[in-house]
Amino acid sequence: FSFRKLWAFTGPGFLMSIAYLDPGNIESDLQSGAVAGFKLLWVLMLATTIGLLLQRLAARLGVVTGLHLAEVCNRQYQKVPRIILWLMVELAIIGSDMQEVIGSAIAINLLSVGKIPLWGGVLITIADTFMFLFLDKYGLRKLEAFFGFLITIMALTFGYEYITVKPNQEKLLKGLFIPYCQNCGTAQLEQAVGIVGAVIMPHNMYLHSALVKSRQVNRANKREVQEANKYFFIESCIALFVSFIINIFVVTVFAEAFFEKTNADVNDVCMNASSPHSSLFPNNNQTLEVDIYKGGVVLGCYFGPAALYIWAIGILAAGQSSTMTGTYSGQFVMEGFLNLRWSRFARVLLTRSIAITPTLFVAIFQDVEHLTGMNDFLNVLMSLQLPFALIPVLTFTSLPSVMNDFANGL
Repeated sequence: FSFRKLWAFTGPGFLMSIAYLDPGNIESDLQSGAVAGFKLLWVLMLATTIGLLLQRLAARLGVVTGLHLAEVCNRQYQKVPRIILWLMVELAIIGSDMQEVIGSAIAINLLSVGKIPLWGGVLITIADTFMFLFLDKYGLRKLEAFFGFLITIMALTFGYEYITVKPNQEKLLKGLFIPYCQNCGTAQLEQAVGIVGAVIMPHNMYLHSALVKSRQVNRANKREVQEANKYFFIESCIALFVSFIINIFVVTVFAEAFFEKTNADVNDVCMNASSPHSSLFPNNNQTLEVDIYKGGVVLGCYFGPAALYIWAIGILAAGQSSTMTGTYSGQFVMEGFLNLRWSRFARVLLTRSIAITPTLFVAIFQDVEHLTGMNDFLNVLMSLQLPFALIPVLTFTSLPSVMNDFANGL
């Protein structure tokens, strides 16, 4: 083992792990905490573990074959299943992009104290997504360092909320290691399915299989291929462990502070704190429903304005980083399935347009205060799209004709 070699292979796994920290994930985390308390932490841990195993398979495919998953699908499948797979993956990318872009827009709205509307935040996010094109000119390592910086911001901001709220550690450990869901109903089940869809993203397997190609590996040398697989797996373990800790921060903050709270409870606290957002929570005994926007507001009411702004900065970092990796996913998928050979700018413009158009419509016609149901729907949509990425990954990595000596035994 060599730390120098691990450092050389570090980068693709952290870019991949950003999909585990996008605004859709954060919203799923806070909703599961508010709806089920600490009871669904074991689902989050299992989903992350399964995600790691699938990402390992995707990375192995890229390392061994020198092709990413979309390219292998293009070569191995007939026209009809290939087009169906492409459409399903594009649908997953569009759903993910909607969460990421709207998450960034909500963060911008919170930071501007409501002065920038949701559609304005979407337009800003669309424009600054192209920033990665300029970053890319300075080399991949600098781009990877920038993503590392954004992950650090998320760790610090959500870690601050965790330290401020001080969740019960005994309940946290019980929730992680004992699979239970006492007194759970439809709402908790929906959150459990949403966690799986938010954590294991179908297009992320296409992304990871492409990112590992950025490292030079002599595929004629079996030892070099084994070494690359080993270091990419170690890096993925570290990256997903970091993302898992950040997700735990969010779940436990909302589980501790807002589980079984009613609208009236929050309304009283917000009124006492002279919050301008008190009207968000009607004075009734219905259970509190939170999303990224309301989550920031209730944190501000309970723990001061600093908690709200720090929350918004974390969401903005999550949204900005994941929109860029989503752009990469769209690029690789379209390039692989359709065999497109366009300039990078033209490819980014097309893939962004496909994903951004429905997002802009939602932002124009939907109020920032009423987006809770949309994220639940999109997370369940992600769960339904999973087989369209799982079947190719599991199939190709078990075929000796594709993987040679590195085919899986199972």
